[in-house]
Amino acid sequence: MQTFLNNAEMFLYNIIHLPNLISVLDIIIMAVLLYQLVMLTRQTPAIQVVKGLAVLLVISLLSELLGLTSLNWLMQKLLNNPALLVVILFQPELRRMLAQLGQGAGLEHTLSGASETENQRIIREITQCCIRLSRRRVGALIVFEQKTGLKEVIETGTQLDASISAPLLENIFEPNTPLHDGAVIIRGQRIVSAACVLKLSESHALSRDLGTRHRAALGISESTDAVTVIVSEETGTISLTRDGHMTRHLDAAALTAALNELYTEQPSFLRRVFSRFNVRREQKGVQ
Repeated sequence: MQTFLNNAEMFLYNIIHLPNLISVLDIIIMAVLLYQLVMLTRQTPAIQVVKGLAVLLVISLLSELLGLTSLNWLMQKLLNNPALLVVILFQPELRRMLAQLGQGAGLEHTLSGASETENQRIIREITQCCIRLSRRRVGALIVFEQKTGLKEVIETGTQLDASISAPLLENIFEPNTPLHDGAVIIRGQRIVSAACVLKLSESHALSRDLGTRHRAALGISESTDAVTVIVSEETGTISLTRDGHMTRHLDAAALTAALNELYTEQPSFLRRVFSRFNVRREQKGVQ
């Protein structure tokens, strides 16, 4: 604990007395990391852990200032290795952050070989399926794999490798059929698995009137970059989850717009830069 306090004191001293470019860069990096930690733990059980650690830190500082030897010894033992403590307590959040940093090729590559006509057909098929299921109050959960691979989730269900069509999806989610209970995983233009089991979200912000499908959809969007579409069995409401957030009461137009965004290839950063460079060069040539 004393080492931590000494490092904190040295950090503050460097900020105040050595305001150079490296110090400014150090502060910016730390601010970004802290902000990302807050965003990862927001509206999750981990935020309560953060508050608990803050309380322990305050108690430790007060015990040292007031000379409470026994209490200070206990706090030092608890906070003696903060790095290990953070790894243990925030394992799911750290895993998600590392997964986001290491995201490789996923949906972008599967879409690269598909024509715009095929993508538009898929969007129409999925939208028609969801609207029909919504009218009949038939529950559905469709997961769209993106950059983060969902191999572990896919293996929990029945692997299909089938072309996407509204009749097939409706048949999968038809009540009292072998594959209706679970999630369908879509990778690009193919249905790769059905009846998959998803981990439920532990978010306390989720409304109590939402059932297991919505909690499962929110759970996978919290731990991966997958996008999910849910049709409520009770109300027929169509919802969408992305990055740990849920949008409800989608109509056909809103769902189509969301799927269009999902199935539209976004140009890479370098491609955008070179595109702007070429446009500027052409404009100069015209002048």
